[in-house]
Amino acid sequence: MKAYRLLYPMRTYLVVAGRGSEANVMAADWVTIVSANPFMLGVAIAPQRRTWGLVKKYGEFVISVPGLDMLDDVWVVGTRHGSEKLRDTSIKLVPSRVIETPSIGNALANLECKVVDERDYGDHTWFVGEVVASSYSREAFRGDAPRLGAGFLAHASWTDFVTFEPKVYRPRT
Repeated sequence: MKAYRLLYPMRTYLVVAGRGSEANVMAADWVTIVSANPFMLGVAIAPQRRTWGLVKKYGEFVISVPGLDMLDDVWVVGTRHGSEKLRDTSIKLVPSRVIETPSIGNALANLECKVVDERDYGDHTWFVGEVVASSYSREAFRGDAPRLGAGFLAHASWTDFVTFEPKVYRPRT
């Protein structure tokens, strides 16, 4: 077993990079919050990915939160290469609020990021982006919290995905 698989299940995200006909979408599990103030996200992308070159070229990216209804789209953009793969998805690219890289209109949320740092670690580059704008589905988020029944995806293994049951557990204190 590959040791990094011991960290799964992990939330699954879509990374959008590029502009116009160059726009590309890839699936990524290796996304995390780096800072709350200012709000920054990090994503690991392999240099052989087209998305890597587009992030380097434009210095921005969007982290989109797919829902269960986008499972087939997540699979396509996670297993195929090149922007032509988008023709085989229901992904709807829409203008972002602040940056030129598009967001995904049918995603549960979009976080628009401007690259503030990048470093190579082994076989991936860690891109850190400051979140400059965001958008979200009012059905997926209520107040300051996600609605667990909205179908947020987590990658359980290479071919398996799960969502979250709408049950909350709290520690006994």
